[in-house]
Amino acid sequence: MKKMLEKQIEEKVNTYAKEQGFLVYKFTSPQRAAVPDRLYITPRGKVFFVEFKREGQKPTPAQQREHDRLRCGGVMVYVIDNVAAGKAMVDAMRLMC
Repeated sequence: MKKMLEKQIEEKVNTYAKEQGFLVYKFTSPQRAAVPDRLYITPRGKVFFVEFKREGQKPTPAQQREHDRLRCGGVMVYVIDNVAAGKAMVDAMRLMC
C-alpha cells in the first residue's frame, strides 16, 4: 500500500478538525525557520500547533529544536504522520478543552 503524502494527511486532518468546529491556520514565521505547519484553535479557545509529516517520518533536528522550545514555553505541539492519529488528536483536544 502506498504511503500518503504529508499534504494529503494534512488536508484530511484539517478538514476533519474544521468539521468539529476548530479554526485551522497555516502557520509561517518570517523570523524563525522550522516552525510547525498549522495552528489549531479548539471551539473553546485552546491553541496548539501541529507538525505534519509523511507516514513514518520524524521532524528534522531544526524542527525538533523549535518544538522543544515551544513546549518549554508551555505550548502543545503534536507531530502527526497519519490520518487516524490526526483525527484522534482532534477528538482528544475537543474533549479535553
